[in-house]
Amino acid sequence: MEKLSWIKELVLAEQQMEEAGVVDMEAGFDPARQVEEATSEFIQDLKAGFVEAASAFNQLKGSTHGHIRIYGISKTKADFMLFRNGYKLIFSMRQPGLITVAHSNAGAHYIPGQVKAEDTPAQDMLRASWGAFGQLIWTYNEHEINIDYLIRYYMSRFVKDSAR
Repeated sequence: MEKLSWIKELVLAEQQMEEAGVVDMEAGFDPARQVEEATSEFIQDLKAGFVEAASAFNQLKGSTHGHIRIYGISKTKADFMLFRNGYKLIFSMRQPGLITVAHSNAGAHYIPGQVKAEDTPAQDMLRASWGAFGQLIWTYNEHEINIDYLIRYYMSRFVKDSAR
């Protein structure tokens, strides 16, 4: 039902119009709210994909040494990190429409919503851009993202970088 929340907004706008005689021309399309909701949804989808991939990796690996752990980050909407052998891969909503992917060693400090350049040797930016008919498209370096390939890329890179 989450995907149909815009219909609820249309119904409420129509009810307000009938009661007060006021028409809301933007009912059902609030760009700022849509970007914020889409960013949270995208980062939650990423986390779910990484949980599935990490679970499969840990199960196939067998021993508990070198398992991948995934943690939510407190005081944030949906930020999370992968952790293994002192290495972190942090996915953070910098602002609506912008997600940072930061790689760091365990000594780096994480501040929710703010990853310092000196704490991270590498930081990638995932950006939302508007497509046709109000569709949000997630991009990396202006190329459209396929979430399955994104998870595969970062998981492979994380496993290699965090190996001891």
